[in-house]
Amino acid sequence: MHDPFGTSGPAPPRWERGSGSRRRRRRSVRRRRSVALVVALVVALGVVFALSDGSGRRATSAGAHGTVATPAVHHPTTTTAAPATTTTVPPTTTTSTVDPGSLPQTDQLPTTADPSFAAAMGALWNGVVADDVQTAMPAFFPEGAYVQLKDIAGVSSDYTDRLAAEYGLDITAAHQLLGADPAAARFVGVDADASFAHWVPPGVCDNGVGYFELPNARVVYTVGGQTSSFGIASMISWRGEWYVIHLGAILRSGSGGEVDDPEPGPGTPAYSGTC
Repeated sequence: MHDPFGTSGPAPPRWERGSGSRRRRRRSVRRRRSVALVVALVVALGVVFALSDGSGRRATSAGAHGTVATPAVHHPTTTTAAPATTTTVPPTTTTSTVDPGSLPQTDQLPTTADPSFAAAMGALWNGVVADDVQTAMPAFFPEGAYVQLKDIAGVSSDYTDRLAAEYGLDITAAHQLLGADPAAARFVGVDADASFAHWVPPGVCDNGVGYFELPNARVVYTVGGQTSSFGIASMISWRGEWYVIHLGAILRSGSGGEVDDPEPGPGTPAYSGTC
């Protein structure tokens, strides 16, 4: 049929029609690939940004390597050096305000290896150097414990007028061992043989309560570079702590102060089955 508007013409050959369709499909595929490429680039940029800290630096995360880097933390440690031998021993600060003598006895065997024993022996030494029984009292058996321990009449006056008074006399006698310049003496330590400790049951030596007793420890010191020592006649336990009960002697030879076995050199602790 004739087209009056000239818009129609003879149909293109079949091969020409097929070639145009293929070109259109190729252009469509290229457009879709371009769009997909753009989308992939946008996604990749978003991932990179998420893995950075906003300034372009890579952030450490569990997703990045499977573990989170943990910063090293320094925990300070305290090291207590062995004290140098000195004429006096620095007092040990304690936060306890409970009088051990106000508490009941236990059957705990004390040790000579804990800080409380070292503190008590330091107080004893300081009292000897200063010739001051009050300074040495932290090493001495508590009055309240003695009242519980002894099954005798007038136990409080026996503690004050006999036991503590003899301790003061013995402190003075030991002080005189140090010579004309006691401040020049240097405390080395107390040598005690823990194997000598033995249990004293109730009913022995007028005691109403049992305790452990440790005889004949040695206070070791130096004067002018020469080592000397003297004994602690008897220590007994109260609630798992050692306390001096007799410094110079258990059975006394007179009314004055006494020193237990003073010797040149460190001496040697000796066993005795006292109570």
